[in-house]
Amino acid sequence: MAVPKRRKTKSRRNNRRSHISLKSPKLTICQKCGKSALGHAVCDNCGTYKKQEVIDVMKKLTKKEKKAKKKEIEGTENPPAGGEQKSKPLTMGELSK
Repeated sequence: MAVPKRRKTKSRRNNRRSHISLKSPKLTICQKCGKSALGHAVCDNCGTYKKQEVIDVMKKLTKKEKKAKKKEIEGTENPPAGGEQKSKPLTMGELSK
């Protein structure tokens, strides 16, 4: 049976194992609801893939949950056109504070 002549150092061992690690998943943004989802997979939030509904996520929910989910999906689909609230311009006194 073969026996190594010299002991491998911690540095060599750790360099060899440097690629054995967990990588963070590559997330994309869902085109329908705007939530983050895995690439090339159905969105968990709205059940769509490539802008087509694949899974009916409302089917399993209770009546109360359905109402909240529907409101959430509709709210993210059509954000308000203005976006920002309009505010009056600041006066010189307010700017100096």
